Amino acid sequence: MLKKMKKWKEKSKTVHDDDLLQGQIPEHIAIIMDGNGRWAKKRSLPRSAGHHEGMKVVKNVTKLANKLGVRVLTVYAFSTENWKRPKDEVSYLMKLPEEFLGTFLPELIQENVQVRIMGNRDGLPDHTVRAVERAIVETSQNDGLILNFALNYGSRAEIIQAIQEVVKDVKSNKVDEIDEELFSSYLMSASLPEPDLLIRTSGEMRLSNFMLWQLAYTEFWFTDILWPDFKDEHFYEAIRVYQKRGRRFGGI
Repeated sequence: MLKKMKKWKEKSKTVHDDDLLQGQIPEHIAIIMDGNGRWAKKRSLPRSAGHHEGMKVVKNVTKLANKLGVRVLTVYAFSTENWKRPKDEVSYLMKLPEEFLGTFLPELIQENVQVRIMGNRDGLPDHTVRAVERAIVETSQNDGLILNFALNYGSRAEIIQAIQEVVKDVKSNKVDEIDEELFSSYLMSASLPEPDLLIRTSGEMRLSNFMLWQLAYTEFWFTDILWPDFKDEHFYEAIRVYQKRGRRFGGI
């Protein structure tokens, strides 16, 4: 009986995957992973427990996205505003990249995943930077899914920084005409396609200073599910909804 149930589950999952693959898979999916603290609070656990559980979900979603053929997965790991949180929570969050990449790096290499970071490294602890840089170097030759961490990232700061660089190049006569394509080339995500789909968990419906320029024509999918409770079926559902939408980019 157990063998039959296992075979049925495997068959159901394959059909699920095939059903999705008949439609267009988003090239770039961005995720605002929200609700770790609330998940922990509901269970009378410290907020760090929610962040730790959320880290497991990142692993699962990365594997799932890679399996489906997603080219880029950008996860909002730590914002420039998150420094306002209690010191002990910030300290724990700064240790997570080291723990996550330390244990998951061999699998990322095996899965042909390339790690990147988008954000300001200044101000990050040395141990956090070392962990990230090691993962970037050791996965640099991989040409599968790009796992892009938005770490110490804020979109307004990114845009201001880009403007400053553009102004500097205009003054030195390196730039004579400014358009959207040129400006995008100064952003931290310049080498990546703009997100096709944004997923935000926990029921909040705002961008929270995340990729404001890049999300101009992105499809949004919001869910009340807290990030540690985010399962395969929720990821599938987000993509299925995306596949049913008509993207006209301002046209008819």
